[in-house]
Amino acid sequence: MKFEHLIEINDPLNPLADTMTREQLWRGLVLRAEDPKMFVPHLDECTISERESGSFMRRLRYGDLVIDDKVVLSPLHEVRYEVPAQGEIAQSLLTMTIEAPSEGVLWVRFLYDDGNALATDEMGRMYEDFKKSAYKEADIDTIKIVRQLASEGKLDASLLN
Repeated sequence: MKFEHLIEINDPLNPLADTMTREQLWRGLVLRAEDPKMFVPHLDECTISERESGSFMRRLRYGDLVIDDKVVLSPLHEVRYEVPAQGEIAQSLLTMTIEAPSEGVLWVRFLYDDGNALATDEMGRMYEDFKKSAYKEADIDTIKIVRQLASEGKLDASLLN
């Protein structure tokens, strides 16, 4: 199943909305990759290993379930999570891409590919709809946390150096 959606970050037509810089948004998305426990409430542990230029490996533990993945960073543009097939888990991919279609406008495109073919039966389609909804809610929560961190000044470059 492939699924994508957009979340608006900045809308220059809404003067009441807090705005973020591309750099703040980028730092927030990287923080989600490096410290996912801040963003994923059911995650018990995240261990980062094998850091290379532009990527790192992680081991995520949710109770007895352990998932290894690779995070690939394209600075100020994209964070990609690559999950190889392991155990009963199919190969999958999540890409978070920062888009700036016009001056002052920022979006994040979330693209999921869970490695499975589209469901052909009603039960399978209901399950896919449930997963899509869960993904979207998790992404909305991610952006809420990033917005909060930005508004508190915690994503400013001076604090991270």
